[in-house]
Amino acid sequence: MSFTSVVKNEVSKIDGTVAENIALLSAIVSNSDISLNKIKIDTENPSVARKVFSLFKELFDIQAKITIRKGYNYNKNFIYIIEINKNIIEILEKLAIYKDKILVVPEEYIIDDMDTMRAYLRGVFIAKGSVNDPKKSRYHLEFHFQTEEYADFIIKNINEFYLNSKKLKRENNYMVYIKEAEKIGDFLRIISASNAVMYYEDIRIYRDHKNMTNRLNNMEQANVDKIILTAKKQVEDINLILEIGGMDLLEEKEQLIAKYRLKYPEASLLELSEIISYETDKAISKSGVNHRMKKIQNLAEKIREKETN
Repeated sequence: MSFTSVVKNEVSKIDGTVAENIALLSAIVSNSDISLNKIKIDTENPSVARKVFSLFKELFDIQAKITIRKGYNYNKNFIYIIEINKNIIEILEKLAIYKDKILVVPEEYIIDDMDTMRAYLRGVFIAKGSVNDPKKSRYHLEFHFQTEEYADFIIKNINEFYLNSKKLKRENNYMVYIKEAEKIGDFLRIISASNAVMYYEDIRIYRDHKNMTNRLNNMEQANVDKIILTAKKQVEDINLILEIGGMDLLEEKEQLIAKYRLKYPEASLLELSEIISYETDKAISKSGVNHRMKKIQNLAEKIREKETN
C-alpha cells in the first residue's frame, strides 16, 4: 500500500461533527463527476468508499449505489464507484456548491472556522491529494484540479496555515504542491493524520540526521585531503632547499620546523605544533608553525624563480 493510501485510509476513519462532515463531503463531491442529474465519486480506497457511503446516509438519509470494477491501471486495483441519482440539487445546496448553478468554488460559510477548514482540506486530500513516502528521494505533496479558480481557492486556504503551497499549470489541469519537508508534516497534522505524521517525522528526522552526518563526513574528508596536499607541498619546498644546500638560509626556528615536517610528513599543523612542543619542551602554537612554514615557502619560491631565470 502506498503512503498516500495509508494517509487516506487513516483520515477517512475520523469521526467529525455534522458541520465538519458537510465540509468534508463538499470537498469530495466538488472534486468528483457531478451534474444536476447525478453525483459520481470514484476511489480505489475501500475505506474512503465506506466513508462517503456513510456520509450520504448520515447527512441525507440516502442509500448510495456502489459498483466495484477492476481498474485499468498497471496494478489493476479495484475501483469503487459511488453514485447518487436523486435529490441532487438539495444535496449540492447543503454542500454549498449550488446556487442557481453548480459552483466551482463553494460558498464561504462551508469553512467558516478552523475545524471545518481542516475537514475540507481533509476531503480535498482524499479526493485529489497524493504524498510521497518520506523514504523516497524527495519530499512532495500535490493535488490536481481542473480549474485555476479552484486551485487558487485551495492555495488560499492551505496557506492560511503558512504552508507555502504553490501552483503549476500542467497540460489540462493545475497542480497545487508543497515541497518543504516540515510543511508537508504540518499539512498531515492539519488533516489529523496522526499515525502518518509520526511515521513521516520519524523518517524525516532519520534522513536529516543521516544527511547531516554525510555532510560532516564529506567536510572532514575534504579537510583531510587539504591537509595532505598542503603537507606534501611543504615537504617539496623543504627538499628543494636541501637540494641546493640552502638550509643555512633559514633561521634556527625554521630549520626546526623543516626537520619535523620531514619527520612527520602527513601531520596537520596543529598536530605538528603539539609534537614539537612535547619533544622539545618548548611550546609552539599552530599559528607559530604556520608562520615559520610560510618563511620556508617564500624561500622555496625564490629558489624556483632563480632557477627559472
